[in-house]
Amino acid sequence: MSIRLAVFDIAGTTVQDEGSVAAAFRNAFVKNGYPITLEDTHPYMGVKKIVAVRMMLEKLGEEFTDADVEDIHTDFVDEMINYYEYDSSVKPFTDTEDVFVQLKEMGVRIALNTGFPKVIADTILDRFQWMEKNLVDDYIASDEVENGRPSPLMIGELMQRAGIDDPMEVLKVGDTFVDIEEGKNAGCRYIVAVTTGSGTKEELQEYAPTHIISSLSELPVILK
Repeated sequence: MSIRLAVFDIAGTTVQDEGSVAAAFRNAFVKNGYPITLEDTHPYMGVKKIVAVRMMLEKLGEEFTDADVEDIHTDFVDEMINYYEYDSSVKPFTDTEDVFVQLKEMGVRIALNTGFPKVIADTILDRFQWMEKNLVDDYIASDEVENGRPSPLMIGELMQRAGIDDPMEVLKVGDTFVDIEEGKNAGCRYIVAVTTGSGTKEELQEYAPTHIISSLSELPVILK
């Protein structure tokens, strides 16, 4: 049985991050009067961001309202959009597009999913023109489903759009533990963790992906 769909995370997996997501998450909290550190943000990378904000506030033990959650999330989104639209450092990893091409030549459909809301995903895809270049076939954001990672709903929706019923025909690739858990919950045949983002090899090993790689360029070898 061959892989027909590869679902890639975005920040830290296909797109270089350089800590921008964690910094924006921290900055949004600091701006709203919660002096968290970059280290505090680590457990929430890859998580649906509106949920991550609420989880962080609950961990802090502070009283908060839905409006507080919205304010922090809005500040995070605004900073991320500005970063992905205008910052000159924003770029794919050097092997991302080559790997997309290699997988498509193997008959694999390429999709992206993310803990970002759709407005950020749209900004990234518009900048790289991956859909227009036929490098990416589909993408989905966490606010397009009821529950983000580690729920399998995003992968399930991408499978449905692709006409795929069997998760054993699906590959999931990501850089966080919630990517791994998402792939497991979806029943994906391969769950590949990549160490180019927020998760170290030691951290990712604890969640038992099927493979751990240091570069996307190793991915076609797995499929072959």
